[in-house]
Amino acid sequence: MSPSPQNCDPRGEIHRTIDAVWRIESAKIIAALTRLLHEVGSAEEVAQDALVAALEQWPHEGLPERPGAWLMATAKHRAIDALRRRTLLAHKHEELGRELDAQQEEAAAALAARIDRELDEAVDDDLLRLMFIACHPILSPEARAALTLRLLGGLSTDEIARAYLVPEPTVAQRIVRAKRALAEAGVPFELPQAPELGQRLASVLEVVYLIFNEGYSATAGDDWLRPALCDEALRLGRILAELAPREPEVHGLIALLEIQASRAHARVGPSGEPVLLLEQNRARWDPLLIRRGLAALQRAQALGEAPGPYVLQAAIAACHARALRAEDTDWARIAALYATLAEVQPSPIVELNRAVAEAMAHGPAVGLARVDRLRRAPALRQYHLLPSVRGDLLARLGRHGEARREFERAAALTRNERERRLLLERAAQAGLDAGRDAGR
Repeated sequence: MSPSPQNCDPRGEIHRTIDAVWRIESAKIIAALTRLLHEVGSAEEVAQDALVAALEQWPHEGLPERPGAWLMATAKHRAIDALRRRTLLAHKHEELGRELDAQQEEAAAALAARIDRELDEAVDDDLLRLMFIACHPILSPEARAALTLRLLGGLSTDEIARAYLVPEPTVAQRIVRAKRALAEAGVPFELPQAPELGQRLASVLEVVYLIFNEGYSATAGDDWLRPALCDEALRLGRILAELAPREPEVHGLIALLEIQASRAHARVGPSGEPVLLLEQNRARWDPLLIRRGLAALQRAQALGEAPGPYVLQAAIAACHARALRAEDTDWARIAALYATLAEVQPSPIVELNRAVAEAMAHGPAVGLARVDRLRRAPALRQYHLLPSVRGDLLARLGRHGEARREFERAAALTRNERERRLLLERAAQAGLDAGRDAGR
């Protein structure tokens, strides 16, 4: 008689459960401990100690009834020990090693009671504070992303390294340096005051968006998508939307991510090859994610403030989501939204996207004129999508020889293997079209 599936590998099942619980609970535990210990590095170490305890005890003792509460309680006891050690080290040298007297025992009991009380309070505020710390502007964007995925996403250093296709020691070094920089700067565990709230919130949103984009259009490697990063960014965005319900840009970001994520299954073909937006089978777009995205956009707009960059980008994504067929897309509306976005957040990449929208709304010659004005922009000199867009517009204008050269240049610039193959295929097709034109 063969064993039942649940009994085949009980230890493996417990380890998978621990991993799942850790992903869900770790951010809350680290956030609460950071409030108590006043240093994110120490908080993560204590939380990791609790995780190690679970890995050692649960396979032998069985799963506790409330795994998250068990981890929090274990972390609490380790935090108490850490604070006690700090107190003992503060005593005079000759007092070290003596047993705690009644006054010290009373203080220790009060300390434990305070920690119990504080760990049960203001979990949402703690998570929000932890987000603002992990995404602090004193850190580089790469360090912010790594630290956020580590502290709030519960990812291991190895998982982050694999997601970004960089060596694990590089990620580990980024995280260590980030925690050291926060400690040396004495970054307080508090929400920023009104004058700097906007800047700090923008940093948090930027990191979540950066993580999602790396998953949605991988900059390097063999895969076009990295779903794990998209999932983590969505989870972080949803948490942030619950923690900051009065911030339009937060809802704008989650609206954008939900709608973009709805296309994931349609963005790759049977062999993992990229499928461009206008060629996607829209029946494969996820209607639930679209509804969630449109609802988030409505929440952002209902707050009544002038639209910021993420609300505007979400409105653009909504135009695509509402079009049942590619030919139904309201390109004039999208071009107008990009024009507004260019005023709110001017950048060459926004202008490049605006050029695509104007080409679709008003013809490829209009779009090409705008693209040609961007060719000298320093930020776009090594950006593969500039020649890619230009190649597409040239092909639509029948200038196939020029288009082939642009696609080849774009292929040489991209570091994503899937995208490189697609661009070379488009270059080859443009070359065939140019040959046919020459033979007429």
